[in-house]
Amino acid sequence: MKGEVDISHVMPLLEIVRTSKTSPQTVVDLLDVGKKIRKTPVVVGNCTGFAVNRMFFPYTQAALLLVERGADVYKIDRAITKFGMPMGPFRLCDLVGFGVAVATGSQFVLNFPERTYKSMLIPLMQEDKRAGETTRKGFYVYDDKRKASPDPEIKKYIDKAREISGISVDPKLGKLSDKDIIEMVFFPVVNEACRVYAEGIAVKAADLDIAGVMGMGFPPYRGGIMFWGDLVGSKYIHERLNEWSMMYGGFFKPCDYLAQRAALGAPLSAPLDQSKSRL
Repeated sequence: MKGEVDISHVMPLLEIVRTSKTSPQTVVDLLDVGKKIRKTPVVVGNCTGFAVNRMFFPYTQAALLLVERGADVYKIDRAITKFGMPMGPFRLCDLVGFGVAVATGSQFVLNFPERTYKSMLIPLMQEDKRAGETTRKGFYVYDDKRKASPDPEIKKYIDKAREISGISVDPKLGKLSDKDIIEMVFFPVVNEACRVYAEGIAVKAADLDIAGVMGMGFPPYRGGIMFWGDLVGSKYIHERLNEWSMMYGGFFKPCDYLAQRAALGAPLSAPLDQSKSRL
């Protein structure tokens, strides 16, 4: 897309998407190609966004939901980078460009309307020729050396987005701790990863862990999104998502797989019945 930043050369992951018509030899050949181009290959099934973008579409959407309801853009990015991500969701949006963010986001809104958050914030900024780092203005402003600085002007776009959507500020969200921010941004990602796993898009939970670390920069020392979810505990994640879904809507609603695991006190990454696999 014109004016966007191509970061494919720094992406260490290669997603090999296997369909019902893909021969085993093709997969073997592509695994070999992955090694030759020094990427880490993961075989996944076909779905909107494949494995990585599908798991992580709630990452930015959760952050937008929090900001429109009263959280601070820069506090969210600081909390997420302290957690170990290379950058927060808003800095990432600026890097890839708003054109990409809107194009990919619209696919998820189309395919999963019941659990996507439709924010007006980025389209409003685009109208003012703010499109991220390439225009030197996005959620941050950029100098000649691409150094990002917070921009107080963002507040007027947030206010306008709230006005259009009829959203009122929740004072609690303005006082979120780093722990709360981490949970509200990443528990929806764990929830979507559970859906991807339950649908058989990945054979092993470990494949989703590798995909999240290599494809989105999820902190490797936290073991991957499903591994981390198990450390936190399915019961706790389910309780929190349930609570937020009652307050803020279907975006946070826990999926059936997560609900079942929480009820059993079972790990999210336990092996599945392979007859359900889409590989």
